Amino acid sequence: MIKKPVFPLLVAILFFGSCAMLQSVVKSTFPYTATMVIPASAKVDEAQIAVSTGNSFDQDFTKDGNNANKISEVRIISAKLESKDPTDYNIGNIASLRVYMGKSDGSEEVMVAIRKDIQPNAGNSIVLDIDNSHFLDVLVREPSVRIRMVYRLRKAAATDASLKVSLGIGSYPSN
Repeated sequence: MIKKPVFPLLVAILFFGSCAMLQSVVKSTFPYTATMVIPASAKVDEAQIAVSTGNSFDQDFTKDGNNANKISEVRIISAKLESKDPTDYNIGNIASLRVYMGKSDGSEEVMVAIRKDIQPNAGNSIVLDIDNSHFLDVLVREPSVRIRMVYRLRKAAATDASLKVSLGIGSYPSN
């Protein structure tokens, strides 16, 4: 039988020992999302750029803000692009794209996703090829990140299109 004074100590050790694991799970659960606008005036077959701030649910996970110091070896594990407005916008209007993540001032930018072969009839959602060759530890410690999408249109749209980029990340607990 465990004595009463020892039990709270044991619970505290287990709780604080698992905080890094909890942060790793939380960071891996909530992706960074950004809304990219493709203007109707964007030129076909020329490199275009859309920039937005990436947001994640867990940026305010603690009262001090981003609790990312409990995780390490952060990498992209998934990337997706989907139509928001209009919801039926055909992403096949885009021939190719690259997605970059960097600090809010644009520094320390790294490519995190790419898609070179978007099919003309892709529909309103596609999965992007990830580039997980870079650790993003520094970026997830930032209060916000900048997401930049470089794209080439295959076909112009009659109206502006808002697209949501979702970047899933994976991490390990810090020691």
